[in-house]
Amino acid sequence: MKDYAASRLDVIVGSLFTDIVAWFIIVACAATLYVHGMGSIQVASDAAEAMRPLAGDYAFLLFAFGLFNASIFAASILPISTAYTVCEGLGVESGVDKHFNEAPFFYWLYTLLIVGGAATVLLLPDAQLINVAILSQVLNGVLLPVVIILMLMLINRQDLMGEHKNSRLWNVIAWATSIIVIGMTLVMLWGMIPGH
Repeated sequence: MKDYAASRLDVIVGSLFTDIVAWFIIVACAATLYVHGMGSIQVASDAAEAMRPLAGDYAFLLFAFGLFNASIFAASILPISTAYTVCEGLGVESGVDKHFNEAPFFYWLYTLLIVGGAATVLLLPDAQLINVAILSQVLNGVLLPVVIILMLMLINRQDLMGEHKNSRLWNVIAWATSIIVIGMTLVMLWGMIPGH
């Protein structure tokens, strides 16, 4: 608990920056892709082609670099953070500072996640990769309210959090956020029903 303040600041700053970056991605895509009639991207090269008026002949290089950068981060950060979270939740040993025989479940899970992600990208046809990326984000959004509610239940346990239990103000903000996200998710799901 001695690093709680630093961890909390890290989460707040990280959340703000990721939201700001996501906002600018949405704005940039709307100003480049959508304006040039690329409302429906089937393969990544469609998006790169739509950037040609902005970046000229270097559009493919620019887009390829962006995808490569995102892929490197995703391939390195997501599997290891997932492995850490699962191991902590199950109470098994984890950490890259441990040897394989000290944390075998952690290392096997980490390896399985990397291999599974690579196999998905290599085996799926290019036309399906965009759909997988979109559907994974939709699933992420649908499951977000469940995660928020479970986290709120944990952070409000006095026996678990002690003096760091959520304050009334943060509870109001967090519950309001979860209600808004649940409402938006229900609207999205309602809109996906045929005839709506």
